[in-house]
Amino acid sequence: MCINILTITTKTTTCPRGEIGRHKGLKILARKGVPVRVWPRAPSKNMKLYFDFDKTHKAQKEKKKFLRIYKNFSPKVADVIVVAGGDGYMLKKIRQLHNFKKPFYGLNCGTFGFLMNKIRKESLTKIIKDSKKLTINPLKLSSLDKNKKKRSLIAINEVSLFRQTKQTVNLKVKIGKKILLKKLVGDGILVSTPAGSTAYNMSIYGPILSLNSNLLAVTPISPFRPRRWKGKIISNKSSIHFTNLDYKKRPVSAVADNIELRNIKSIKIQSDRNTKINVLFDKKTSLIKKNKLEKLKKSLS
Repeated sequence: MCINILTITTKTTTCPRGEIGRHKGLKILARKGVPVRVWPRAPSKNMKLYFDFDKTHKAQKEKKKFLRIYKNFSPKVADVIVVAGGDGYMLKKIRQLHNFKKPFYGLNCGTFGFLMNKIRKESLTKIIKDSKKLTINPLKLSSLDKNKKKRSLIAINEVSLFRQTKQTVNLKVKIGKKILLKKLVGDGILVSTPAGSTAYNMSIYGPILSLNSNLLAVTPISPFRPRRWKGKIISNKSSIHFTNLDYKKRPVSAVADNIELRNIKSIKIQSDRNTKINVLFDKKTSLIKKNKLEKLKKSLS
């Protein structure tokens, strides 16, 4: 027989007789020769965590491990929101829970996990305490569809506009009040934050932005006209306006990270500088390091 005990320590050990002297109740058990397994508790008594796990097999497996060790508080009273899943699940939870104004810490249960951290054996609260904070200003979009319905969303990585049918899109592009392109013909266009510049934006050969830069990347998707236009880097103080010049015949969808809006007639995108989302990264898997690595890979390719 082995008795499982939750206590405040940083190691998981099976304690034989006489080795748990400072725990009154355990002294008696130890004298009787009953082995006691001491599971790690958070070294900081004051840190409260809210856990949110994806429904994937890997995330649910980690759920059993973590909730056996840590108490799961509500996001309202928690100090940190811990999300276990992939990048898509992290973006979903940031969008749902960012109004609680708590920092987010990701546990990678997905594939690449650009916004996530590797699951380590050390105490989670100690890792979070030593982690680095990255503050992200999300993109805010305001759209109008062909039925005159208005929608507003935020995006952490990017907002992309893409054709809904086999026909190319015809878009007018404005930066503030200045017309950048009278007519863009192609598959679509994308606006990316620095944090999202190594995601979809990089896949369509857009520029990688430094995370501490106050910039946005505007990158075309398979442009036909103007054929050689590679996009533009703009200040995050600027607003970008897109107008579908032929919305009846050539419908366009807009996707904010992983939320899709269809039949867009016009859309305005700008950095929401009033909203600050803090994402935590441990020192070994810093997003800044990942960003620099992707820049290096691109320069060598």
